[in-house]
Amino acid sequence: MKPAFVEIAWRGRPLKLEVAWVGASASSQPTIVFLHEGLGSVAMWKDFPARLCETLQRRGLVFSRYGYGRSGLKPPGEHWQPDFMHRQADEVLPALLAALGIERPLLFGHSDGASIALLHAARFDVAGVIAVAPHLFVEDVSIASIEKAREAYATTDLRERLARYHDDPDSAFRGWNDVWLSSAFRGWNIERDIATITCPVLAVQGEDDEYGTLEQIHSIARTLPKTRLLAIPKCGHSAHRDQPDALIEATRQFVVNTGASE
Repeated sequence: MKPAFVEIAWRGRPLKLEVAWVGASASSQPTIVFLHEGLGSVAMWKDFPARLCETLQRRGLVFSRYGYGRSGLKPPGEHWQPDFMHRQADEVLPALLAALGIERPLLFGHSDGASIALLHAARFDVAGVIAVAPHLFVEDVSIASIEKAREAYATTDLRERLARYHDDPDSAFRGWNDVWLSSAFRGWNIERDIATITCPVLAVQGEDDEYGTLEQIHSIARTLPKTRLLAIPKCGHSAHRDQPDALIEATRQFVVNTGASE
């Protein structure tokens, strides 16, 4: 992937976002837009977006959210609020898609990115959503793992490893970790927010996910009964790293068998 930059306006100020295109540029099918997790970036997807787009013969857009990867940095002292995923879904993502001329994308989100994808699909016209390890509500297992991540950031080489992918690893880590561990976030829940989704949805969870239980995707199916569910054995929180072949094949079948290909 060859990163470039797009500037959008958000809440009265410019945001510089790192973007990269992959896949078949001439495809007439909906563009796949990849939405990364709470510590992710363009580079941290590795080759998965290119592999998936090659399989589906589609164009794909990968981008780093504000404050992550090589995108613009947050001002000192700015902290994410409990509604940060709503803001990304309702404000930042629409502005980016408009700037790039992308209409009715197929959204592929992981973790926080999957939640953002679902929230966006509830308000805007999209071809479909692949939600991998989404969060619909806060679970004790999520908080316990995020607390472990905070300890690892303070006592191991996690900061140095994240610095390979983020211009400001402290801002990227704290932006995610602090809001998730705040008392105000414990009541966060988007089960009702996604009830208006009408597009096809594939909800995926690793059976060994350390950041959430299978109840997350079962909750989506209760709200959206036509949702296709996939629980992947021997798979943790990041199916695109732990079981990429299984995830690519499931996505291929989902696209072929639903309206997500139109």
